[in-house]
Amino acid sequence: MTVDPPRNELERLLADMHAGLIAPENFAKQLLDLQVFMPVKDEKHVIKGFQASTRAEPLVMEDEEGRRVLILFSAPERAKALTAEVPGYSGGILTEFAWVLRRMGSDMAISINPGEELGFDFDADMVAMMAALLPEQAE
Repeated sequence: MTVDPPRNELERLLADMHAGLIAPENFAKQLLDLQVFMPVKDEKHVIKGFQASTRAEPLVMEDEEGRRVLILFSAPERAKALTAEVPGYSGGILTEFAWVLRRMGSDMAISINPGEELGFDFDADMVAMMAALLPEQAE
């Protein structure tokens, strides 16, 4: 199996993590500032590619045990194969991983590039630990 070379900073970080070149704590801290692609549900009767609503509905699936998993990607092109299988998710948002952590529900896992070599899965406990690394936000 051939592996695509890393295309961006997030993919280089994932490759370093898989190769054991970076400690898990450093991986988590660096990930917070990097951009991820979050597929969101398309709205009806709008201009293609334009999100009119301010409340995006992210792609959440269930794993084998019935736990909810938020699906993210390192780049929009990595999402194409999976979102082609899930009707209504042809759009998405590019944003920082920290932004996603601040807005997601509790007791939810995250999968970045599910099923790909340059992917990573975080269980709900890991997500909670990463959320604890976030700096306080000014209101």
